[in-house]
Amino acid sequence: MAHGNSAEIFSLLSVLVFGFMMSSSMAQMAPAMFVFGDSLVDVGNNNYLDLSLAKANFPHNGIDFPTHKPTGRFCNGKNAADFLAEKLGLPSSPPYLSLVRSNTSNFLTGVSFASGGAGIFDATLQTFRQSIPMNKQIDYYETVHEQMVKQLGQPGTDAIISKALFSIVIGSNDILGYFGSNSNQTKKGTPQQLVDSMTATIKGQLKRIYDLGARKFAMIGIGAVGCCPAQRSRNQTEECNAGANYWASQYNQGLLSVLKEFQSQLEGFRYTYFDTYRVLMDFIENPITYGFKEVKAACCGLGTLKAKVACIPISSYCGNRSDHVFWDFYHPTEAVARMVIETAFDGSQQYTFPLNLRQLLAF
Repeated sequence: MAHGNSAEIFSLLSVLVFGFMMSSSMAQMAPAMFVFGDSLVDVGNNNYLDLSLAKANFPHNGIDFPTHKPTGRFCNGKNAADFLAEKLGLPSSPPYLSLVRSNTSNFLTGVSFASGGAGIFDATLQTFRQSIPMNKQIDYYETVHEQMVKQLGQPGTDAIISKALFSIVIGSNDILGYFGSNSNQTKKGTPQQLVDSMTATIKGQLKRIYDLGARKFAMIGIGAVGCCPAQRSRNQTEECNAGANYWASQYNQGLLSVLKEFQSQLEGFRYTYFDTYRVLMDFIENPITYGFKEVKAACCGLGTLKAKVACIPISSYCGNRSDHVFWDFYHPTEAVARMVIETAFDGSQQYTFPLNLRQLLAF
C-alpha cells in the first residue's frame, strides 16, 4: 500500500514539474536549446578538459562580457550561442562538463556540448591535445536524454525534446585541419575525399540525434574559413586562402543535400540552414554597410595581422572591438556573432532557408 502511494506521489510530482515547465515555456520560443559544435559556440566546456590547449579562460577573452572576465568563450564578449539563447527567451545553455563537475542534472532548459577544437571527425585538430568531438558530444546528449526520461518519464521528455532547438555548428576545424600549415592530412586523401567523408559522417551523426527525439535543427554552415587572419597571414598578399574557402563551400552543399533528404524521409524533421559563408563574405566585401572597418586583422593577438600569436595575456588588443570582424586569429567578434544570429532569426531566404529560425520555431 505504501509502495502504491509512493508511486502515485512520484507520478503527481512528475506531472506538476512537467506542467510548470510547459507553462514557463509559454513565454519562450522553445522550451530548451541543445548546442553541439566547436569554439564558435563553446561556452566553457574546455575549461574542464585538463589536457586541452584550446582554452579561452584567460584575458583578454571576455573583456566585453557582462562580467568583464574570461569565461571560456573564444570571444571578446558573448558568442552566437548566447545571442541565440536570448532570442529564445532562455538562459545560455550551460556547459555540460560544468554540470557534471558540480553533480547537477538540471538539463530541462538545455545544455551545451560544444568544445573548442572539436570537429566532425574524432581525430580533428589533435594538436590541441584534447577536445570533445561530435560523436562524444552526442554520447553526452544520450546521457542527458536518459536522465530526463528518469525525471519526467518518456512522454514528458518527448514533449520538451520535440519542441527544443538543436543548434549545430561544426566542421570548420575539419577544413582548417586539412589546410593548416603543419597538416599531414593532404597525404591521406584529396579535398574531395575529405568533404565526402565529412558529409557522410555528419549524416550519421544527425540521424543519431534525430533518433533521440530531436526534430528542430538549426544548422549553421561553415563560414569562409580561408579569410580568417590565421589563413591570410600565410599569404604575402594577405588574401584569403581560396582553397580552404572553396572546400568549405563544397561541404556546405553536401550538408544541404543531407538536410533536404532527411526532411523528405524522416517524420517531423525540420531544419533551418544558415549560410554563414555568404554572410561573412558580405561583411568582408562590404564592411562599411555593416559598420566594420577592419576585416583582415584580428583585434587581439601579435605579429602580422595579429595572427602569429593567439589572444593571450601578453597580446595587444584593439580599442573598438565592434569595428573588427575578427576577435582573434580564428574567431569573430561579439559584434559579428550578434549580427549573425539576428540574420539567422529573421533573415530572408538569401541567407537562411528553407525557413528562418523564427519560422522554424513556430512549428
